[in-house]
Amino acid sequence: MRVDLSELEETVRKLGRLATAMGESVTRSKYNTYLPEGALGSHRFVESNELTDAHRTMKAHIEEVVEVINEAVDDFGTKTKTVHGNYQNAEYDAKYGMDRLSSGSGE
Repeated sequence: MRVDLSELEETVRKLGRLATAMGESVTRSKYNTYLPEGALGSHRFVESNELTDAHRTMKAHIEEVVEVINEAVDDFGTKTKTVHGNYQNAEYDAKYGMDRLSSGSGE
């Protein structure tokens, strides 16, 4: 069975772009969803407090989900790069290792 290294390279590139986009999502979820105190009304407005609390809870949940996805993409990207490197090394050894052995310069 032969592995298509160009496909692995393309996967690594795509995962790199996805990781970059996910990094932006992490930043956005943390800093672009800030809701200042009192933005939904005064403290006398009971629903304002409930909405603010609900927003904080959902914001924290979204941050956690985005972080988990970001870590998964990063992990998969790292593993894909490693596999690509291993296959590349194996291909090199198969191609040039035989040349060294047949020329009698084996180490």
